[in-house]
Amino acid sequence: MLEELKSIDTGVFLFLNSKHNAFFDFIMYWASDRWIWIPFYVILFYFLFRSFGNKAVLIVLLAGIMITLSDQMSSAVIKDLVQRPRPCHETALIDQVHLVKGYCGGAFGFVSSHASNSFALSLFLIFISQGKLKVMHIALICYATLVSYSRIYLGVHYPGDVLGGMMLGLLLSFIFSRIYMRYQRKFSYSGKPIP
Repeated sequence: MLEELKSIDTGVFLFLNSKHNAFFDFIMYWASDRWIWIPFYVILFYFLFRSFGNKAVLIVLLAGIMITLSDQMSSAVIKDLVQRPRPCHETALIDQVHLVKGYCGGAFGFVSSHASNSFALSLFLIFISQGKLKVMHIALICYATLVSYSRIYLGVHYPGDVLGGMMLGLLLSFIFSRIYMRYQRKFSYSGKPIP
């Protein structure tokens, strides 16, 4: 059963990774870069402070702790425990994997830290929004999906690695949204809802 799932995962990876061109090489390479998203984060923080007032301080604090935990769990714990090689490190696939600028990443790929971190942030903000940030929901899902898909496109993760990262992000976003709901009443509210 495990071998069959691995075979399906490899087949889907090779199909998706083979769909490439010079334009999307550029787009996907930069979609995986953390620094390119700084303007998006700045806009996001602006919406948070405008919509949530002082409670945005708690949101940003919890988001920072959650993403740090997500990153450490995926990179320092799960990857080392599972030790699944990235597709670009698999000898049997080396001639079939499309890489951009020769980038391959560390030895192990399960779970994808990019997928875990981006989905944790996006789902956390969606869960706590309670009718606010509606305009940002689509942008958040598109952001997390693009970052996650870029990892397959770049040849550094199997779809299963990305799905595993998404599930870890979902779990952490659920836990931290519950923490926020419990403690947010202690912060005064002075923001304006965003349609």
